[in-house]
Amino acid sequence: MIDDVHTHAWEYPTHFGSRFREEARRARSGVEVDLTVRYEDYAASFPEGEDFRAIVFGGKASLSGVWVDDRYVANYVAQDPSRLVGFLSVDPTQSGWESELKAGHLELGLRGIKLLPMYAGFRPDAPALDPLWEYASEHSLPVLLHTGTTFISVAPLECTLPRHLDPVAIRFPQVKIIMAHLGHPYEGECIAVIRKHPNVFADLSALHYRPHQLYHSLMLVQEYGVWDKVLFGTDYPFTTAAATVRDLLTLGARFAVSESDLLDPAAIERLIHRPTLSLLGLEPT
Repeated sequence: MIDDVHTHAWEYPTHFGSRFREEARRARSGVEVDLTVRYEDYAASFPEGEDFRAIVFGGKASLSGVWVDDRYVANYVAQDPSRLVGFLSVDPTQSGWESELKAGHLELGLRGIKLLPMYAGFRPDAPALDPLWEYASEHSLPVLLHTGTTFISVAPLECTLPRHLDPVAIRFPQVKIIMAHLGHPYEGECIAVIRKHPNVFADLSALHYRPHQLYHSLMLVQEYGVWDKVLFGTDYPFTTAAATVRDLLTLGARFAVSESDLLDPAAIERLIHRPTLSLLGLEPT
C-alpha cells in the first residue's frame, strides 16, 4: 500500500487561467507538464501491483489566479471514497474564508486543510490565522501547506519559508502539519522544524526529478535522524507515483561513492509504504 499525501484536483480553465498554465512551464525544466487531472489516469499511475490511498485537494489563491471550489474536491473524492480523502482550502486574504472553512469541513465532509501561503500572499504564522489553527486543533484537521519555491512570478517567497511554521507549532502543538516539497530549496530549514515538533512532518512531492538535490536533502534527513517525519507524495499531475518510486529506489546507487554515502534502503522502503493516512488519523471511509 502506498499513501500519497499530495495530489491535485482541478480543471482548466475553470480553476486557473492561462497565466498560471503558462508559468507552470517553469515547474520542470525542459518538460511540458500536462495539468489535466482525471482520476482514472491517476489510479493507473502507480507501480504495477501496488494498491494506494491518497489525499486530494484543490487550492485557493486569488493572487495567483487559482480557485478550486471545495465542492469540486468533494465530488472528485466521491469517485472512490475507499481510497481518497479530501482536503478543503481557504485563502485568508479574501473575505468569508472562515465560513468556507466550516462549510468545507461540516457540510462537505472534507477532512483536512490545504493552504497556499506564497500563492495567496500571506504568512501562516500571522495572528489573523489563529482562528484557522484553533479550528484545526479543535477538530483534529491536519494542515498541509505549500513550502518552498514556485514558478508563479507574483508569489512572494517570504511567505513560504519553513521557519514560519515553527511559531505555529509552538502555539498549536496538537495540529498535525505537513510542509510540502520538503521546503525546497530550504530543506535544511524544513528539517530543523520537523525534528523539533512531534506533529510536524514534510512530504517529498515533486522532488524526484531533481535527483542531485533530493539525494543531498535525504542525506540531511538521514544525518538528522528524521526519516520517520518524511511522507510520500507525488504532486500529481506534475509527476506520478511510478516515477517517484522508481527514482527513490535508485537514488542512493546513483550518487553514493562509498558506503558512508548510501541512503538507508530500508528507510526509503518504509517511507514509500508508510501508512500516512493512519498516522494522520485519516483512514478513508
